[in-house]
Amino acid sequence: MSFRRFAQTPRIFAAALTLLILALPCVAQTQPEPQKEQLLNGLPVLFWVNPGGSDVIVKLRIHSGAAFDLAGKAGEMSLLGDLLFPDRATVDYFTEMNGRLEVRVNYDSMTLTLQGKASEFDRIIEVLRNALLATQLTPEVVAKVRESRMKIVRETAISPAILADRAIANRLFGDFPYGRPWAGSVEDLARVDRPDLMLARDRFLNPNNATLAIWGPVDKARSMRTLRQLLGAWRKSEQIVPTTFRQPSPPDAKTLVIAGPAPTTELRLAVRGVSRSDPDFGAVLVLAKIAQHRWEAQNSTLAQKPIFVRSETHVLPGMFAMGAAVNNDAVVGTLASAKKVLDSLVTSPPTNAEIDQAQSQTIVEILAALAKPEGLVESWLDADTYKLPSPNDQLTMLHSLTVSAVQAAAKRLFKDPAIATVAVGDPQQLKTALQGHVQFEVLGEVTAPAPAPKPGAKPSGISAP
Repeated sequence: MSFRRFAQTPRIFAAALTLLILALPCVAQTQPEPQKEQLLNGLPVLFWVNPGGSDVIVKLRIHSGAAFDLAGKAGEMSLLGDLLFPDRATVDYFTEMNGRLEVRVNYDSMTLTLQGKASEFDRIIEVLRNALLATQLTPEVVAKVRESRMKIVRETAISPAILADRAIANRLFGDFPYGRPWAGSVEDLARVDRPDLMLARDRFLNPNNATLAIWGPVDKARSMRTLRQLLGAWRKSEQIVPTTFRQPSPPDAKTLVIAGPAPTTELRLAVRGVSRSDPDFGAVLVLAKIAQHRWEAQNSTLAQKPIFVRSETHVLPGMFAMGAAVNNDAVVGTLASAKKVLDSLVTSPPTNAEIDQAQSQTIVEILAALAKPEGLVESWLDADTYKLPSPNDQLTMLHSLTVSAVQAAAKRLFKDPAIATVAVGDPQQLKTALQGHVQFEVLGEVTAPAPAPKPGAKPSGISAP
């Protein structure tokens, strides 16, 4: 049974919610906390010594991401991440021991994941050391890796959903870093050159701007000796670059229409949200669940469509976004219902029952993530990136969320918000559907100016004497 159907069965849901609320304090206390160490160069190390299993997970979090891409060079940090492990032989080494090697970049951070046999721990750390201290930034390697990233961007950009997600971020944030695609664009990546990458490496890839996490059946004392030997020479930065940017202007109120290869239309609507460290973060997570429930309830057909409501948070305030894939004849009604939902969160504040249901769903999702080593390690790395309390304390805060806090967060975000909207689909059909209902503009089309009046003609709307 899906959780949506489960949640719509009142007696079962109420019983499950009661059990969850009673069990949560015990569950939170069982989440294993790491042992903490630090190298002399300032690198914090988190250890979970897990005697079961044979694999070790090593994650290095760099606490700077694509928000620091140079203007006109979106994708710079993602390209730098690609350059850390450019050799196929390195990837094959991890594949052969049923492990993995990946680099994930977002606006706030770069996370390197190396997973393999615990018996190969020293070799795994050596691979990490070579990536950080002997990054291959020769002109030939840079050109090769840049072309590979441009190919990936070309292939993924054709997805209507991805196009809509990128467009709504740009519509809401404009030239602000969160308005640029973290993975880059073909045009911007072509402008990223070797000196840019060398500067980014020197500014951001430093031990006192990072956190190392290790999970697995490893001996802590022996592992620390290996870390001191191989990563001790990693140079400490004299200054951490702060995340400070000029705030973006309010978005254009018109709906932006973008041509996309889709039989349906991808709709996006967004308002400014909160940061990851904001005290209202938990309340806004709950509001996203409530907004989706209300949106589905307003239109039964939406419940059968791929829709979402989510809070996207970063170091600085992100966005509260709503999205759906609908038929062209439903575009106007879907946009109107989405705006009505946001308005209702202020005029008809979330009820106790709505908050209880959304809160329980949110907690279940978080607990499911924390139950896996990957999710637990990531949550502790997030705590360092965003200067948060421990995951256990975050769960307790979410569990203690009050009705008044959720209602106050709703007023803060949705009382007279500046709303950005985007529609990706067939421009001609969308123009027909939107005409007379919604103000819009079509990307790439220049609105023709009104013709100049003929000599002696009376202005429009004024009767002749």
